[in-house]
Amino acid sequence: MLKIKLHWQILIALVLAVLYGALFPNYVEYVSWMGDLFLRALKMIIVPLILSSIISGVTNIGNAENLGKLGIKTLTYYLSTSLLAILIGLFLVNIFQPGIGADLGLSKQVEELGIAKESFGDTLINIIPVNIFESFLKGDMLSIIFFAILFGFFITQIKESYRVNLTNFFDAFFEVMMKITMFIIKFAPLGIFGIVAVTISQQNDLLQLVQSMGLYMITVLLGLAFHSMVTLPLILKFFAKADPWLHVKAMTTPLLTAFSTSSSNATLPLTIDAVENNSGVSNKITSFTLPLGATVNMDGTALYECVAAIFIAQAYGVELTFVQQIIVVITALLASIGAAGIPMAGLVTITIILSAVGLPLEGVGLILSVDRILDMCRTVVNVWSDSCGAVTIAKTEGEELKV
Repeated sequence: MLKIKLHWQILIALVLAVLYGALFPNYVEYVSWMGDLFLRALKMIIVPLILSSIISGVTNIGNAENLGKLGIKTLTYYLSTSLLAILIGLFLVNIFQPGIGADLGLSKQVEELGIAKESFGDTLINIIPVNIFESFLKGDMLSIIFFAILFGFFITQIKESYRVNLTNFFDAFFEVMMKITMFIIKFAPLGIFGIVAVTISQQNDLLQLVQSMGLYMITVLLGLAFHSMVTLPLILKFFAKADPWLHVKAMTTPLLTAFSTSSSNATLPLTIDAVENNSGVSNKITSFTLPLGATVNMDGTALYECVAAIFIAQAYGVELTFVQQIIVVITALLASIGAAGIPMAGLVTITIILSAVGLPLEGVGLILSVDRILDMCRTVVNVWSDSCGAVTIAKTEGEELKV
């Protein structure tokens, strides 16, 4: 019996979903439940998976010196690639100037996005949870990651018998979560069919949408393409001494899932599986770097936020000075760190950037119409960058890779 590989199943589901959503927009409620169930199942496992993954990863790293070294390497990579992505976006948006002369109806109001949720300083303070169980309930990933790293580190500092028991417990916990995850992922083609069919059916006039926002979309997509096809492969080639083409083949399933779900958190289980089993990175590296990356490493989101902010300024006829553009760059970098790995999270964090340079927050209404399409693309870049980071860091740790 012919067994179709998962990434081909997902690709077929994508194509069929586009056709179904375009041809039968009034009947998407008959398939939308599949997408809802799939996303609910993925959200169900995110918190226990990240908690068990990071604690297991930290306890297996060993002593404080190894943890500190790995943490510095990981954060250096994430900050560097995000900054490179933002600078690419800044260069392209100043070259193409998509907002100049745009007639896009500036009066559109935005609900629930009128106020930036919190400053970057508040974000840093709130990393330390008042009640970790409340953080579990809310899915506050930065707090959960902080607690998991702290908990894992102090497991390594206790009496050996306790340390062995707890290490074995969280290793087993992580293995069970991965088994549950892979069971859920088997239903990914059905879930993705439901998600994409609904998305396509909601685009009332796709051609007019693309025409009115075309240059803005092209600017963002060119930036994402350059970063994912040039910048990150060069890092793989020269720093990790890895073959970018082999690694992208290894990441086919997670990248297709990221495109379909627009969620780097939802894609995390597949990313871990692909990077470990296909690219040959050890669990010690993946269990620390990838959950952290799914929360704080948002190259695609950072690039998009920079382009979107300057596009909104151009559309309103506001000329940003060099200093203001530097503020956009810095704020985009910091805001991307706090962006949740969920669909449309970038729309919330972009309000922080608009506030930083005094742009009207209702300008977000300009980009709402095409955000879902761009969200799917920038999530792919986020996940691709995470995986490249895991491979690069593994190489610096002396690991032998399959790519």
